Order: sequence, then C-alpha cells, then structure tokens
Amino acid sequence: MPGTDLVPAPESAPATRAPQASTALHAATRSRGVNPLMYWFARGILQPFFHLYFRMLRVGREHIPAEGAVIVAANHRSFLDPFIIGTLARRPMYYVAKKELFKHRLVAWILSSLGAFPVDRGNGDADAMATAREVLDRGDVLLIFPEGTRIRPGGLADPKRGVGRLALETGAPVVPVAIIGTENVRRGWRVRPHKVSVRAGAPIRFPQVEQPSAELAGAVTDRVWPCVELQWQWLGGEPRKQLPAPAEQPERERRFVRGG
Repeated sequence: MPGTDLVPAPESAPATRAPQASTALHAATRSRGVNPLMYWFARGILQPFFHLYFRMLRVGREHIPAEGAVIVAANHRSFLDPFIIGTLARRPMYYVAKKELFKHRLVAWILSSLGAFPVDRGNGDADAMATAREVLDRGDVLLIFPEGTRIRPGGLADPKRGVGRLALETGAPVVPVAIIGTENVRRGWRVRPHKVSVRAGAPIRFPQVEQPSAELAGAVTDRVWPCVELQWQWLGGEPRKQLPAPAEQPERERRFVRGG
C-alpha cells in the first residue's frame, strides 16, 4: 500500500498507540455498536435543542426504512451534520469521522458510543470500509459524506466513489439527504441560532456486486449524487457551477478539419 512503512520508528510507543486505539474503536463498532443508554440520552437532549435553537426543519423522514441496512448519503457543511441528520431516523445511525477527532480518549469514547468510527481520509482506509460493511451487513444505518470533507461556502463539491462501492458490495439502498444552514451556526467557539433544514429523498437501489470495478462504483456514485443535489436545491441550496462550454472552434481550424 502507498505510504506503508513496515520498519518501526525509533519512538515506537507513541507511534503505535494511535493505530491500536483506532483498531479498538473499529472492533467496538463491529461487535457492540452504539451505547444505547448514551445514544438515546444524548438524542433526548439534542433533538429538542435543535428544534428550539435552530428551528430545525425535517422533510422526508418516511424515506428512511424502519429496518434493514441503509446507506444515507449526504452533503457535509458542519460538525453538527451527523447529529442533525441522525434525527431523521428512529434508530441509531452510524457514521465515519476523521481520525483526528479520536485523539482524546474521552472524546473517542463519546463519539464511539454515539455511532462514530474513525477514517483515515485520503489513504483508502481498508479498516473503515470493513467496519462500514459490517454495520450494513448486520442491518444498521450508515451515514457517509461522499464529498469527503466539510464544504462550507457555495454549492456541493464532487463526490468520492466510496458510496457507490458500498452500495454495490452490500446491496443496501441509498437514501439521498441534503442539509443546509449548519455552515452558518458556528463562529469560533460560539454556536449561534440559525435556521437549519434537512431533507431526505426516496431510496435508490442497485444490484449487489461482489467485487465492483472502480468504474462501476463511480457510475453508481454519479447516479446517487444528483439525487442529493435535488434535495439540496429543494432546500434553496446554490446549484453547482457548471464548467464553461468549450470555445467555438476557429473558422480556420474548421476548414482544416473539413479539408478545405
């Protein structure tokens, strides 16, 4: 694998703690899942707070199946997104979060108890993909952000193909979701009141494929992302900027092509 070094660093103890902690977090998500007491206690506090402080609007909750494996594919604007999107479902929702958030032991425990597991962004994290498949194989809900990172200003960014790969490998339906307004909530350490809206569309289903090619996974992602954008624009989101059309071919080049 690119970037893999099998030779231990001189300061081996600090270097190995992070991978071991990450492995333990993945194992906890695969075997135990969320902490029910912690999850429903946190949700019981956060959901009324979102309604009162953010005037939260939720549309399309009926599109989240009540049982069985589900992939929720959403755009990403703020650290609050997983918690707000999680209120769409009437059952726990698991999600990937960047590994940097799990450095502190207490924070890592809280996030893991609420359904989060770490991902090493940009490095093709096989452990994160394996955990995601395990969550879906046992019939739970998985939230992923195909953009790969938070996109605060403007419209949506281009998606990565991981969502297509997961949909094909597991056969789980994909529910397209858009969230808007959370990018305006945080100013430094201050969380200010601002209208937040989230909308879910109808599930999209694809045939299960054991080992989908990168091209096929990309094609499925290209099918899912416009559905997310549909929800986004329904909420008033800015359309993605289209690439400018190619300039008209000069007359001299057209004559050359025609053989004139």
